[in-house]
Amino acid sequence: MSDSAGSGEGVGGVAGTGPDAEADSEPPHQAPGPSEGDQLEVDVTSEPLSAKRPKMSEEEQRLEPGAVCGETPAETGSLQDDPAPPELRTGEPLQCEEEEPVSGEHDGPLGGGETTPEEEEEEEEEDDNGAAESPSEGQRLGLDFTQNPQMLTGAWTEYSNLPENYLKGCKWAPDGSCILTNSADNVLRVYNLPPEIYSYNWDALPEMSPVLRMAEGDTVYDYCWYPKMSSLDADTCFLASSSRDNPIHVWDAFHGEVRASFRPYNHLDELTAAHSLCFSPDGARLYCGFDKTVRIFYTDRPGRDCEERPTVVKKQGQGGIISCFGFSPCQTVYACGSYSRCAGLYSCQDGSLLALLPTRHHGGLTHLLFSPDGNYLYTGGRKDPEILCWDIRELSKVVFSLERNVATNQRIYFDLDPSGRYLLSGDTERVVSVWDTQTAPPDGTEELLQPELRFQAHGDCTNGISIHPFMPLLATSGGQRQFPSPGDSEGDSASGGEGGDAAASPQKSRRDNSLSLWWAGPLGPAPEGSREPPEAPPPQTADTR
Repeated sequence: MSDSAGSGEGVGGVAGTGPDAEADSEPPHQAPGPSEGDQLEVDVTSEPLSAKRPKMSEEEQRLEPGAVCGETPAETGSLQDDPAPPELRTGEPLQCEEEEPVSGEHDGPLGGGETTPEEEEEEEEEDDNGAAESPSEGQRLGLDFTQNPQMLTGAWTEYSNLPENYLKGCKWAPDGSCILTNSADNVLRVYNLPPEIYSYNWDALPEMSPVLRMAEGDTVYDYCWYPKMSSLDADTCFLASSSRDNPIHVWDAFHGEVRASFRPYNHLDELTAAHSLCFSPDGARLYCGFDKTVRIFYTDRPGRDCEERPTVVKKQGQGGIISCFGFSPCQTVYACGSYSRCAGLYSCQDGSLLALLPTRHHGGLTHLLFSPDGNYLYTGGRKDPEILCWDIRELSKVVFSLERNVATNQRIYFDLDPSGRYLLSGDTERVVSVWDTQTAPPDGTEELLQPELRFQAHGDCTNGISIHPFMPLLATSGGQRQFPSPGDSEGDSASGGEGGDAAASPQKSRRDNSLSLWWAGPLGPAPEGSREPPEAPPPQTADTR
């Protein structure tokens, strides 16, 4: 992929010309699917359920997918600006700003006045008819972790071309229409959500195949979706990625071409790569992490012009490489994590340091998340066994900690559900843990929370997990770099001929580079209104290869 690929047009406007996506001409080699490990049962007396689901009511079957990546859009959208950031004071509670009504949306004649009876009737009709069009409200189904999630489908043949093509995380698109993955072959892949998911026709879901492949020139450091992405508007369907010795590329999620590029340079006027990326909530700015510096590019002005915000001033501040970002949903405040094992809170307006969290992690931070109410910040690091929860209204202590197995420098993602109740994370021992944050002690005393559920997701390290924006679906990614023992090469050559497969090393048999899609919704009887009784699920079979 050319480093200088880009466009003079803004990202939100007409897509610029760029090279075609690589690796599209060669179909992936066929290979048998990965072995399916035994799940960790919560109740040993209960038999595991299959992925087959009872038929749902006609109302729930009306969930229709929007246009997905690769199809022609039908509508257009617009971006909104962020409000001015309030000041953050340590020890004082942060209050969420009240949202002002948007002009034209269920407002009175003057945009906020009293409504007439005729307008109230129209609002009621819109509320009744809008349930199927508003996935965040009418279509949202609750997560159910009283039993193990059931695997629906996945992708594994795609990652069998190379022996060490392990995945490096997965991320749902903001509109929930597709999944983005990164892997060791430096190719970003986009998978559309199978249409059978919307109709609850899950009897025979095929293996997922990518609709787009976007090849970077070197190791991909970070990648992220545009937050206002909607598959109904082609101008909003793009994502950003950063790779070693390459500019920051903005990819078109419909055609897989480079739409624009941002070129950061160091003090020697040499091209340097960003270690982390994150769009601002309004999508107008792209925040990039460097060594002791945050650089901000404006999405409507591709090129090299950017704003620099040092995180260390006069030897004071947050040192190390800025490795991850997170934006508060209530305040114009963002958090930066660094490999110096600490996190800092900054003002979006001028980048001033508002607070520096105490150093409690044993390794450099690789991922952080704000809770939906903006009051709590979750941080996790590499080779660090804990995820820590911080109350940003009182940063002097940790609210509670969550224990997981992380014995590698690889970035292990975790995610929160839209309500902020459940936190999920994989680990290097192949297990996904689910914690209920509402079980934390109300008095604020630090405590190690125990997981509500643990289940095996992959046959290898589960490094990525992403919760669907409005459906009870989970996406997980697995794999890690394997380091064979010195005797493996001799053993492999000596085991030629018959019996070679049986003499494979345990490390090779554990390799599982795959993407998996899980149903984490209720598995009980069909809701009222269903004409047919639920079918009895057949026993689930496990592949023992």
